[in-house]
Amino acid sequence: MIRLGYVSISNTLNITCSKTITYTEYIKNNDLDKIDKIILENLNNLNKIIDYNIKNNIHFYRLTSKLIPLATKKDIIFDYIDKYKNIYQEIGHKIKKNNMRVDVHPDQFCVLNSTKKEVLENTFEILEYHYKILDALNIENKTIILHVGSSVLGKQNSIKRFINNFYKLPKYIQECIAIENDDKIYNVLDCLYICNKLNIPLVLDYHHHICNNVCNIDGYLIDIFNTWKTTPKIHFSSSKNNTKKDFRSHHDYINIDDFIHFLNKVKNIDLDIMLEAKAKDEALFRLVRLLRYHNYKFIDDTTFIN
Repeated sequence: MIRLGYVSISNTLNITCSKTITYTEYIKNNDLDKIDKIILENLNNLNKIIDYNIKNNIHFYRLTSKLIPLATKKDIIFDYIDKYKNIYQEIGHKIKKNNMRVDVHPDQFCVLNSTKKEVLENTFEILEYHYKILDALNIENKTIILHVGSSVLGKQNSIKRFINNFYKLPKYIQECIAIENDDKIYNVLDCLYICNKLNIPLVLDYHHHICNNVCNIDGYLIDIFNTWKTTPKIHFSSSKNNTKKDFRSHHDYINIDDFIHFLNKVKNIDLDIMLEAKAKDEALFRLVRLLRYHNYKFIDDTTFIN
């Protein structure tokens, strides 16, 4: 069984739960009321997106990392959990009741193997923030997806730093971490080594693997999926185009031929596939229509038998 998911924004609803305020703008006016209004708007829009997902049988969804503006700034202290507890509980209840898988993927500023003290401290803050959001929503199988990060002082030293810094994290955050192979530095084999060392899951990003290909992936799929204690999840996207400049960039939609080629590698394996396409949910449902055309059997709107 394959379940399809999308990232953060529903293009169909045309609303966002990532509205923010700049640090400069906040400092200028010291306006906590504005932050409060933005948080409420973001949470209410997230509630609407979760409702949309439920009505369209979307069982897999990535939360925005920008739900709470300025939450990781040490010199701006405000309550972004308890004050909004009822809204978190309402959204979390819907997620749990409908068995929706939800995860988060912090941005490029979250670098667990950084050589810079301030970056590492900020990374710990970012991870704590993501954990608090997932906890407020009462997400049971919390997943925070990271790239391995920097390669300063060489790849092997950088892998050692990642492992060492991982053990500096609180146990409750360690238990949430999964890592993803990237398109330039840390390939599938690097990430498998780290995951087996730390006993954490590996999120296969298939497009990143194509960009940073050091092995025949067919021989490692079972090893990758065995890093998961629950249904494995992967990321799938299509290249913007085949030029060297744009090959790493994500297309608006998913190339059906490439997708079916991958599906043939994972026959009879249960997977949750996050579609990293710029058209978001519209890309998901376009892919569904194409898969139906190719005679894949659907259990509901976004779940099919492979």
